[in-house]
Amino acid sequence: MKLITAIIKPFKLDDVHENLTNLGVQGITVSEVRGIGRQKGHTELYRGAEYQVNFLPKIKIEIIVTDDMVEQVSESIIENASTGNMGDGKIFITNLEEVIRIRTGERGNNAI
Repeated sequence: MKLITAIIKPFKLDDVHENLTNLGVQGITVSEVRGIGRQKGHTELYRGAEYQVNFLPKIKIEIIVTDDMVEQVSESIIENASTGNMGDGKIFITNLEEVIRIRTGERGNNAI
């Protein structure tokens, strides 16, 4: 089992979610986060004063999948989250030792 964590631009969430659902992904956790990378933030104007926005709004998606779905899911995220511009995000894939469904006590792939 793998945990796929993707950081994407907020306006790409609907496209990514729709395509992951079509792949058969059943569970997705979504969080609104803020971060900085190579974009280095930007300058905005508010009531005539300039200020620096260092941490940009992003969406963090967490998905647990079986090993055989990792490539499909990561390719789907890349295709649907990409704009071709800096700041499109990152995908992190980590191994999971165990997953337990709290309601039933099921473990492993059955708990996904």
